[in-house]
Amino acid sequence: MPAATALRRLLPKPPLWMKPPPWVAMYHSITDTGDDPYRVTVSPVRFARQLHWLGDRGLRGVSVGELLAATAEGRAKGLVGLTFDDGYADFLDSALPLLRRHGFTATVFVLPGRLGGENGWDTEGPRKSLLDEDGIRRIAEAGMEVGSHGLTHVPLTEADDAELAAQTRRSRELLEEMTGAPVNGFCYPYGRVDPRAVHAVRKAGYHYACAIDPGPHTGTYALPRVHIGEDDTSWRLTAKRVLHPLRRRHPADMVPAPYGPAVVGAR
Repeated sequence: MPAATALRRLLPKPPLWMKPPPWVAMYHSITDTGDDPYRVTVSPVRFARQLHWLGDRGLRGVSVGELLAATAEGRAKGLVGLTFDDGYADFLDSALPLLRRHGFTATVFVLPGRLGGENGWDTEGPRKSLLDEDGIRRIAEAGMEVGSHGLTHVPLTEADDAELAAQTRRSRELLEEMTGAPVNGFCYPYGRVDPRAVHAVRKAGYHYACAIDPGPHTGTYALPRVHIGEDDTSWRLTAKRVLHPLRRRHPADMVPAPYGPAVVGAR
């Protein structure tokens, strides 16, 4: 009996009116993992194997925007959202070629207030280069979705009103100027989210937002994601995929209005 089948039989069956949220994987940096205190780096070799794991199971990696549109139209079976936080420059040379080889797309959440800079928020980690304006344009031209990770990677739950507006609205404006295309997705720095942050993201005009494990805030503007790291071999990926349905919400909570029915509780 396949491991995934055996594990599913151990899980409680959900009520018929519930369904799992879309499966969205969270990556950060794709490069050498020699110095990685925050466990945000996946080696190119491991990343290639993880993409093969998806393909071998008939799964296709797509951007979150494409995943949500497919979910609203009832054609999301076999699709997995792929996201990359922080906008590391190594995406261009390490991740993009492998994604294109598999025919996959992804959403890259970038920081327009740190163009060509470094990950200064990781005080204990190695310095890593971030995408500059040219790099952001290149990934957009390659068919990847560009989303905002805020201006400078500050926790929105601690920002005052002016800072909150800049991190959400201004970052979107800058990215749309760079890419010449709508920027519909946002990602909360550190995954921290509260009702005030959600309201700011909605007000800024985004269609959805990604968190990590948002708990009671789960919905279109706080989509849960599964962290993928260097240690995620085949069996760990299988377990994460099978356990994901435990993160359940009413299906209407998971489909943004631009892609489908009105969001429950939206104001």
